[in-house]
Amino acid sequence: MTREKEIFKVTLVGSAVNVLLTAFKFVAGIVGHSAAMTADAVHSLSDLLTDAVVLLFVRISGKPEDRSHDYGHGKYETLATAVIGIALVVVAVGIGYRALVAMLFWYRGGTLPAPGMLALWAALVSVALKELVYRYTLRHARKLGSPAMEANAWHHRSDALSSLGTLLGIGGAILLGDRWTVLDPLAGLIVAFFILRVACKLLKQGFDELMEASLPDEVEREILAVVASFPDVHEPHHLRTRRIGSRYAIELHIRMDGSVPLAVAHARTCEIEQALRARFGDTTHITLHVEPIK
Repeated sequence: MTREKEIFKVTLVGSAVNVLLTAFKFVAGIVGHSAAMTADAVHSLSDLLTDAVVLLFVRISGKPEDRSHDYGHGKYETLATAVIGIALVVVAVGIGYRALVAMLFWYRGGTLPAPGMLALWAALVSVALKELVYRYTLRHARKLGSPAMEANAWHHRSDALSSLGTLLGIGGAILLGDRWTVLDPLAGLIVAFFILRVACKLLKQGFDELMEASLPDEVEREILAVVASFPDVHEPHHLRTRRIGSRYAIELHIRMDGSVPLAVAHARTCEIEQALRARFGDTTHITLHVEPIK
């Protein structure tokens, strides 16, 4: 199965779960009179939208290099990560706002409806299913090296956390009585905070890659170590790195004995490229510049 098809398969599994949970949560939130569960349903609905974003952008990013995209279309996958982060920010702000309005109403003496048992069961089912989908998606995302799919996995985890907070809030409101029905919107507010944290992490990752941020220090040190393992290669320098979607781009200057034939120097650079691709993937973009030792 190709990388693109496997991403599609995993994402569609998550989408199927999201469709079922979204419908169940909306019914449970309305019938069970739970603001937290209704907010959780909105979060699940946002999962469906981000699944659509992943499917669309991964298809585009899988296109090969062409005349107008010499480095391929991998940045579209990075863009999808940023779009998912923005979607999560919108979801978090919406959930937080509705929770604050409900809490203010309660503080001023208003009575909030107590959530029903259907909402509690919906929260339990959601926590279990979304955690399973998160682990399933993350495992495949790391195997395939897909930042967009990993971002979507964290969206599944944020939904699991959302449902966990909802579960605690609904459970507390049911068990402690009418005086504590405020726990329901309070749970929604806490959930909004955790969703916002995940969103900020994804936005930083997406914008860093779009702004050509360097690869992490430990990756650059590993690159230099691979190059330095060749005894006739000296002083690797001017290292420049970045991500292009799911693959790395590496540019590096090395020094070799100026008296060696051009064919030998060329063969050595080919060996270095093979070693780097063996470590960081066959699609790694590598540019090596050879300088003579003076």
